[in-house]
Amino acid sequence: MKFKNTAVLLILCDDKDGIVADVTTLLARLGANIVYLDQHTDRQNMKFFMRVEWDLEKFSVGLDDFKTIFTHDSAKKYNMSWELHRSEDRQKMAIFVSKYAHCFFDIISRWKTKEFEVDIPLVISNHEDLREEAGRFGIPYYHIPITKENRSEQTQEQIELLQKHNVDFVVLARYMQIIPPEMIAIYKNRIINIHHSFLPGFPGAKPYHQAFERGVKIIGATGHYVTEELDAGPIIEQAVQRVSHKHSVEDLIATGQDIERRVLARAVKAHIERRILTDNNRTVVFS
Repeated sequence: MKFKNTAVLLILCDDKDGIVADVTTLLARLGANIVYLDQHTDRQNMKFFMRVEWDLEKFSVGLDDFKTIFTHDSAKKYNMSWELHRSEDRQKMAIFVSKYAHCFFDIISRWKTKEFEVDIPLVISNHEDLREEAGRFGIPYYHIPITKENRSEQTQEQIELLQKHNVDFVVLARYMQIIPPEMIAIYKNRIINIHHSFLPGFPGAKPYHQAFERGVKIIGATGHYVTEELDAGPIIEQAVQRVSHKHSVEDLIATGQDIERRVLARAVKAHIERRILTDNNRTVVFS
């Protein structure tokens, strides 16, 4: 459930006694009405994760003052890594796309129906195929073709566009290019990708044809943050579906694209709602 006019606090630190009590006591003292609280302890690595959200209507201090108080009273004590967000602050999401349109249209649909409460200041593509479709929704479309010879120059142009538009995060809606390290460094854990779950078994341009030839019985998709290791970043969302010998290649492609749409949407929604904490190459995704 999405709440209005709230603050969201995300916490990651070593697991120690008293953290929940310390944070909730501080919030109560400042007049917070907590509307959501969840925490997780990774006992193997002794890490603590927490998400707390509270109504700001009767909160006695501004969020800038709260940052100072929280740093002094709690964060330093437990050596926390933490983020504070206001739910009303709309994020800016850029879409990168190539020729496949299914994920692009699904994202746009969820944006138009306000399921995704974000702004989309631009679409970037290495092809012209979806320019007209982006234009129908009034979204500026930038065609930036990528070759081995111009990759560095074109990457810099992409980064400049993202920074010019103050983009908060990027969604790769089946963008068929490798994201370079310099962009990943700037947008760490802020670039979301989707790929079919055949990797690394069936790489290349026609994975569903390869899967058909092998007679696979399960297909699926993985939504994850982008890292320098290709398709191996922290996983946000996954789904699978059983198939059989009765499915043609076309059936597998249609089923796979449907799963890709759903998985990418859930990953993007979790990011928009600030429900994700990342530790090394793992995520905790709160409900």
